Amino acid sequence: MNIPLIDFDIVLSKAQKYCAYQERCQWDIDKKMNDWNVDEEIRDTVVANLISDNFINEERFARQFTNGRFRIKQWGKQKIKIELKKRQISAYSINKALEGIADEEYRVTLLSLINKKKREIQAKNEFEKTQKLAQYLYSRGYESEMIWDLLNENRNE
Repeated sequence: MNIPLIDFDIVLSKAQKYCAYQERCQWDIDKKMNDWNVDEEIRDTVVANLISDNFINEERFARQFTNGRFRIKQWGKQKIKIELKKRQISAYSINKALEGIADEEYRVTLLSLINKKKREIQAKNEFEKTQKLAQYLYSRGYESEMIWDLLNENRNE
C-alpha cells in the first residue's frame, strides 16, 4: 500500500522538481499527486502555489505541447487538439497554441508524410493505396479535406 504524503513542504518540493524537469499542466500534476497519494487539501494548495510561482502555465504548456507534437512527432492539429482537451486545457489556450503552426509549414509536413508513406504502403491497386494513405494521415490527426486536396494534387503530378 502506498503511504500518503501529508507534509506540504515535501509535496511542494517534489511537485516543483517534477514541473522543472519538463513543461507540465495541472492535469499532469493532479495525476502525479494522485499517484503519490496526496491529501486533497494539500493537493489544492500545492497546485495554487505552482500556478502562482509560474511552475504551471496552461498557455505555455499548450504551446510547448503543440510545437513538440507537430515538429517532432508530426501530428496533425486534430490529434493535438484531442490530446490537449484530454489534459483539460481551455479552448482558448488550445486555439492560441494551434495558431502557432504556420499554414505553409503544416502543408509541407503533410506533403512530406504523404511522400514518405506512399513508398511504404503495399496495396493491390492505386485506389486501395490511396485509401490506406488517407486513413494513415487521418489517424495522425490531419483534416480529411486537406488530406484529400493534397492527395488529389499529388495524383495529378
